Amino acid sequence: MKSMSRRGVLLIILGVVTLAATWLGVFSPAPPPQVATAPAPASAPSAPAPPSAATPSSSAETSTSAEPAPTVKMSTVTLRRGDTLLVALGRGGLDRRASNDIADALRASGADLRRLRPRDELEITWTLDGEPISVRWEPSPWLGFAAVATDSGWEVRRAETRPDVRVEAVSGEVRRSLFEAVEAMGESAQLVRELVEIFSSEFDFTADTKPGDRFRLLIEKRYAGDDFVDYGQLLVAQYVSDGRVLTGVGFEPAGGRSAYYDLAGRSLKKTFLKSPLEFTRITSGFTYARPHPILGGVRPHLAVDYAAPVGTPVRAVADGTVVMAGWNGGNGIQVHLRHRSGYETEYNHLSRLAPGVRAGGKVTQRQVIGYVGATGLATGPHLDYRVAKDGRFVNPLGEKFIPGQPLDGAERTHFLRDARVLTRQLEDAAPF
Repeated sequence: MKSMSRRGVLLIILGVVTLAATWLGVFSPAPPPQVATAPAPASAPSAPAPPSAATPSSSAETSTSAEPAPTVKMSTVTLRRGDTLLVALGRGGLDRRASNDIADALRASGADLRRLRPRDELEITWTLDGEPISVRWEPSPWLGFAAVATDSGWEVRRAETRPDVRVEAVSGEVRRSLFEAVEAMGESAQLVRELVEIFSSEFDFTADTKPGDRFRLLIEKRYAGDDFVDYGQLLVAQYVSDGRVLTGVGFEPAGGRSAYYDLAGRSLKKTFLKSPLEFTRITSGFTYARPHPILGGVRPHLAVDYAAPVGTPVRAVADGTVVMAGWNGGNGIQVHLRHRSGYETEYNHLSRLAPGVRAGGKVTQRQVIGYVGATGLATGPHLDYRVAKDGRFVNPLGEKFIPGQPLDGAERTHFLRDARVLTRQLEDAAPF
């Protein structure tokens, strides 16, 4: 059976409210029907009345066409930070007993009152005598509750609707920033975060994003009626920079978690992230000859410096073990990690360590290990990030890290078939 729309269900609830109010004697009985006057015979037409004259019959018609007097009134309470249901209902004019009864009835019907949020609204319907007869609350666009007063107490009607999921294409071109390009299309910054996450091991959006880069996404959008509510799964993402086309297709292996793979079925989640910061800019690259801003002279700078405000979270680029966490001379507050395959990473000039990060502990990829600062020999807030392989520092921007795990067997065949269909759908909907 097809699910009924939320509007339809709520209209039924309103009917129940009206019926309940009638049982309580709120509404006046309907007026008796008017008897229509038979038309005059065609052979005896009557003379029309002068336009300026108001005849009794016209007065009667005006009276019967007037709007009936309202029999209920409605009010709305907007929740504030820290409000409970009882507090909000009390502010709306309900007494303590009625508020408790309504809360108990809602809980019994499965409503999670812990999901009350600031700016949620409670819609209260009253009789003209000031008796509450219904309270409506929608914790989400897909779920609504209406507590209705009956002779036996408060009863709750639950209205549910399924999201209208539409697969749509989103595409754009970077002019100044990826955020600006996405927001210029009326889309949410959430899409930027998802796009960056998908390609976080393939592309450094901090260092490599430039004007003229293009992107397109095939994504599920969830609607309630004609109103967009939120995003569902991002099915396919493509990003083009300097002629390089990155493609990520979502796929859930049997017994595994949904992940993104390239068109050959290789996982896009590699052992190392391209950058320890999500969004920032590079102020100094890896070089063997750089004028030192504090000590003077020309010295090697075997790191990449990322400019960022104090307090910006710093992520571990890979799973690893903490070798050192604390003050380390000119490096200021430092985290030093050891990873598999002979790799080590250092994160210098931090303002502070993240809770629980200490020597000998384990960290996971993307875990926040500290926060950007300017401790040690630093001229301003930034992150000095270093990568070593087998004891020798290497350029983090040019290193080819360990590739992701590929799909194989029947799962790879299944993936390749789905990937062809989805990418063709994206290309047709949003051609470059």
